[in-house]
Amino acid sequence: MERAKTTLTDINRKKADGVKISMLTAYDYPTAKIIDDAGIDSILVGDSLGMVALGYDSTVPVTMDEMIHHSKAVRRGTKYAFLIGDMPFLSYQVTKEDAVRNAGRFMKEAGCDAVKLEGGSEVADIVKAIVDAGIPVLGHLGLTPQTVSKLGGYRVQGKDADSAKKIIDQALEIEKAGCFAIVLECVPDQVAKIVTEKLSIPTISCGAGPYCSGQVLVTNDMLGLFDRFVPKFVKQYVKLSPLISDAVKAYKDDVEGGKFPGKEHSFVIKEEEMDKLRKA
Repeated sequence: MERAKTTLTDINRKKADGVKISMLTAYDYPTAKIIDDAGIDSILVGDSLGMVALGYDSTVPVTMDEMIHHSKAVRRGTKYAFLIGDMPFLSYQVTKEDAVRNAGRFMKEAGCDAVKLEGGSEVADIVKAIVDAGIPVLGHLGLTPQTVSKLGGYRVQGKDADSAKKIIDQALEIEKAGCFAIVLECVPDQVAKIVTEKLSIPTISCGAGPYCSGQVLVTNDMLGLFDRFVPKFVKQYVKLSPLISDAVKAYKDDVEGGKFPGKEHSFVIKEEEMDKLRKA
């Protein structure tokens, strides 16, 4: 029997049954198809594409049009996974109307099943407005890359009682606003455990330990394709970058040495046709 498409009901059922939710990022068709075929529950088209796919220094420069472009490609490679589009910086912070309109673009133009946005109490009203428009919202607390300058850099959040209490309170607030789940990034696992126990919705760990309802990683980090840095919380299941580099160097050597293309890579014309061609 063919695998059914993952829905919000399936995600909530996993939380209720204590079965971990799997999520990975994707930014293009071939990667999305591989991830989808492997059975991952949810694919996030993260604004992390700014750094790992577009070469920006942060996620801040990523535009709505770039996110829609990549989300469309991922949708074409995604048949079963629950697809989430990441709302980029300033696509939802200015007005509720802008937020709803931009969230709608992910659904209408890119075929996403939901959107993700960063923030706590400051975005609760925006979350509610998007949800009221019929669009599911995934929240994001802890280390929020779009506002990393305000946080003082890429640092673990919630390491003292006051900041940990703030994360817990904000999680409850955006749950109340309508989020169907919340990503917790770079948060101590004990704090994430408390949040997970207090919420009725799933939590997704991105460097927040094992007690959340599920896990998400940037695929390029997990596959060893992004070489600027490797976050502590990332497990690299393979290091593709040096393998690809070796393959490219071998190709260059074969081209320069006349080893590629060989006969097995070339097309031929029948000899009688060659005779006609010579006489023409």
